[in-house]
Formats: sequence, C-alpha cells, structure tokens
Amino acid sequence: MNNEADKERRAGPPVHEQVYRRLREMVLFGEMEPGQPVTIQGLVETLGAGMTPVREALRRLTAEGALAAQGNRRIVVPMLDHGLIDELTIARVALEPLLAARAAPNVDAGTLALLAETDERLDRAIARGDIALYLRENHVFHAQLHGLAQAPIMGALVDSLWLRFGPSLRVVCGQVGTRNLPDRHKDLLAALAARNAMAAAEAVRLDVLQGMDLIRASL
Repeated sequence: MNNEADKERRAGPPVHEQVYRRLREMVLFGEMEPGQPVTIQGLVETLGAGMTPVREALRRLTAEGALAAQGNRRIVVPMLDHGLIDELTIARVALEPLLAARAAPNVDAGTLALLAETDERLDRAIARGDIALYLRENHVFHAQLHGLAQAPIMGALVDSLWLRFGPSLRVVCGQVGTRNLPDRHKDLLAALAARNAMAAAEAVRLDVLQGMDLIRASL
C-alpha cells in the first residue's frame, strides 16, 4: 500500500486535475481575453489533452464563474461591465483587507522575507514591462499574504473573485503598461513588519480600489 501511495505522489496530480489547473491559470492570468469564445477542440489542441478532462475543466470553471455558458453550448470568457466591477470591488474590499489584518500577527522574519522576495521579483517584472510575470508574481504575493491569514474559507472566496477579473486586468496592463499599475506592497510590508493590522488592512484596501478603478476606466 505504501509503495502504491509513493508512486501516486511521484506521478503528480491526475490528468483531469492538471488540465483544470492549467486552464484555470490561463483564465486567471489573462491568457484568454474577455469575450473570447472557448471551444473544447481548441483547448484539446492547445493543452494536448483529451476531450474528457477538457470538458471536466470547463464544467468546473463555468461553475466557479471563471467562464460563462451561453446558448448553443457556447462558452466564453466573461466580459465585465460597471455593475460587475462594482460588485467585485465591494466583495474584495470586504474580504482582502480583513485577510491582511488577520495575517499581520502571524508574520515572522521568515515570512516577511518571503513576501519581500516576491515583491522584488514583481518590481523587476514592472521595470522590464513583463506583463505575464507581473501578473503571476502579483498573484503569488497576495496568495502568500492570504495564506498567513489562516482563513481558508475567506481565502477561497477571494480566489474565486480573482478568477473573475484576471482577464480584464491583463487588458489593463496592456493599455497602461506595468509602470502605471498600483502597488501598495511597500506600505503593506512596512505594516506587516510592525505587525500593525489596521495599517496592513488600509494598504490592501487602497491597492484593491486603485486596481479596480483602473479596470473600470478601461471599459
């Protein structure tokens, strides 16, 4: 039994989970544009996967709101309107500053250094104008922060929100460039170093509002 379990761990996640994770990343990091139709055959060719795991991944992501099912079995990357942006902003402002406040007491020298290293990689991506890397490192930074909050239910809710605005954020990056994007991470890191929960929450609140305002302005 132990040998079989070891083999499964070495083999990694099953194919359907690998396909789901890859497609989820494509949505999250804007590799598919808002309004873009998504076809099973196209994803089979892009991902080099079978039709069954692709269908399952599409079903899961549609249920999560990352993709939208339309008539005639058509699936598209959702386009945001002002109403949806308002909802996303309200939800993010309600949850993400709270996660930052909960994270502040749990920060130690090691976790603070990890966040700072991620932010340095993000800064290098900004300096190079590397949009793809910026989006990934920005997500890693916030995911690390949310993990410190030790609030898995709220963290999962925030993950689902990020899926919904990820494609639009990629569009914004293309329009304004990485140098003009909001970044309150230095304020946040200073607040975390001081274990100041209120200041950490405020830094994240401003970060969220600035980012969502840019997406709203891009419509």
